[in-house]
Amino acid sequence: MSRPLYQLKAEFFRTLGHPARIRVLELLSLREHAVAEMVPQVGVEPANLSQQLTVLRQAGLVATRKERATVYYSLTSPHVAELLVAARRILSGVLSGQVELLEDLRAAGPPVPRTG
Repeated sequence: MSRPLYQLKAEFFRTLGHPARIRVLELLSLREHAVAEMVPQVGVEPANLSQQLTVLRQAGLVATRKERATVYYSLTSPHVAELLVAARRILSGVLSGQVELLEDLRAAGPPVPRTG
């Protein structure tokens, strides 16, 4: 029996639920990268980066190609990059709403103390 689509989606988003994985996907949205190129940009140890790349590869989000001793990673679909752009738009909207709320609170001035 197959799993419902909502469960598959939840697993997909759990895969994305690590900052290093998101950063890797952002980098790969620009172009393919070798592991050594990504280490300083992702900000994790090489062993941890390899673990995160394995998770992304097992999820089918990244592919590899080997050229001599160097392994290059790339996205398996441009839709992954589109998802990251959509997430950025959503977060921008949420954060701008919070900025507007903060501005409204500041504009209201200090609270008036109650006398009792």
